[in-house]
Amino acid sequence: MFCYQCEETVKGTGCTIKGVCGKEDDIAAYQDVLVYLCKGISVRNLAAMEKGKGDPDAGMFIADALFATLTNVNFDAARFTAMINKAVAIRDKLPAGGSTEPDACTWMPKGDRDILEKAKSVGILSTANEDVRSLRSTLLFGLKGIAAYYTHAAVLGKTDAEITTFLQKGLASTLQDIAVPDLIALVMECGSTGIKVLALLDAANTSAYGKPQITSVKTTVGKCPGILITGHDLKDLEMLLEQTKDTGVDVYTHGEMLPAHAYPAFKKYSHLVGNYGGSWWHQKEEFEQFNGPVLFTTNCLVPPKDTYKCRLFTTGLTGYPGVPHIEAGPGGKKDFSKIIALAKTSPLPKALPGSGNDLITGCAHDAVLALADTVIAAVKKGDIKRFIVMAGCDGRQKEREYYTEFAKALPKDTIILTAGCAKYRYNSIGLGNIGGIPRVIDAGQCNDCYSLVVIAQALAKAFGVGINELPVSYNIAWYEQKAVLVLLALLSLGVKDITLGPKLPAFVSPAVLDVLVKQFDLKPNTTVPADMARMVKI
Repeated sequence: MFCYQCEETVKGTGCTIKGVCGKEDDIAAYQDVLVYLCKGISVRNLAAMEKGKGDPDAGMFIADALFATLTNVNFDAARFTAMINKAVAIRDKLPAGGSTEPDACTWMPKGDRDILEKAKSVGILSTANEDVRSLRSTLLFGLKGIAAYYTHAAVLGKTDAEITTFLQKGLASTLQDIAVPDLIALVMECGSTGIKVLALLDAANTSAYGKPQITSVKTTVGKCPGILITGHDLKDLEMLLEQTKDTGVDVYTHGEMLPAHAYPAFKKYSHLVGNYGGSWWHQKEEFEQFNGPVLFTTNCLVPPKDTYKCRLFTTGLTGYPGVPHIEAGPGGKKDFSKIIALAKTSPLPKALPGSGNDLITGCAHDAVLALADTVIAAVKKGDIKRFIVMAGCDGRQKEREYYTEFAKALPKDTIILTAGCAKYRYNSIGLGNIGGIPRVIDAGQCNDCYSLVVIAQALAKAFGVGINELPVSYNIAWYEQKAVLVLLALLSLGVKDITLGPKLPAFVSPAVLDVLVKQFDLKPNTTVPADMARMVKI
């Protein structure tokens, strides 16, 4: 195997024996082959679409398949084998393109051994030129981010053929001999398509559940047995809440599900009692303490300990060997009765150390822009000197403490704009407020970085300046491919001087990094004092 799609990759270069995420080499092989077949589908379907004979469902399958290959989503070989077989079936129903078709359009797996052997020649390292490999990888990982967010939107009925067509265009390009400038243009187009998919998901969430409201969320435990739901999928939460009404079972959010409390549609459920725990990498300790069943709806699954594996359930595109998976039935409906029955027989959740401090969330663009006059007045008076965008992912490495220390060291006239699980580094340390404006403005999940863009654009318009002239600095933390897409989205908007950490991506070659530095002034973080002086201008 060779995988370097996440920030934790071994020695900052690539995982070659087993993924730091827990992914075995055979799973990496299945993922590489599935992506390869999706490239073949893309080539055939794009050609067929030009003749009015394309498969309109192929784009959705590709989105699901790419999402399944994100870090910490699916570890189940059987489910990957099923997806590979489905990919072949979809591809082979499309018109063949003759003798000039690439191998991805014609190769046929004959079994698991054949899949494992094929993976050796179709993975990341099959591109020999380092810079081309770097750009293709950056594009692929951005496409995976698009796929994840698009899948969330599609579950709620929001689709866009332009987005799935770009997924196919991007995948097909990696089989072609394209000049470096054209590859760079595709990477930037990936970023602009990222803006479209983030806007689509924002519309999907708000049309289904209302516009988020600034909300205080409890972190204490109740007096009833509970179910813990984690991941990102709000539709799964809605179905779980409906099925647990009047059952005597409480529901708690975990990780990236915290922002769900801010949506008006979920406020009517009195048994949605609070948030339990923090970001994804704490789950081994937190799930053990929770005592009740845990439902995984999307990525951020860490290989479970035996002590709670029997209480774990997956749904959607997540999967783990030996863990029950809840499939969607007609109309996307899911039956969570087994989870509810287990919850009723489970001990009460244990209070976690440090719990009890309420968390503020729901500071999405509509909620914050409703306070625009107050915010603008505070800036003009000098009460707010600077905004620091500290969005993105959390991680388990000690160097991530940088973000906690940076937040603590910020002057009291600065405000943090955040989204994603990075917020768990600083949303409970009591930074207070400025004239009633929270000093940690949490827009929500990682996809809600779109809200931060909308807020920045509105402030730029109000002050009559460009987006790079605002008193805003960017100190972004990344971990996986959705964060890669968010970064590309910011770059596509022309945002410059972004600080990225805790280390730069292994898939960015020196030459590609040079382009990013020269064109966008992208830089790695260093130390809290040095970066503070540069970003906050103190």
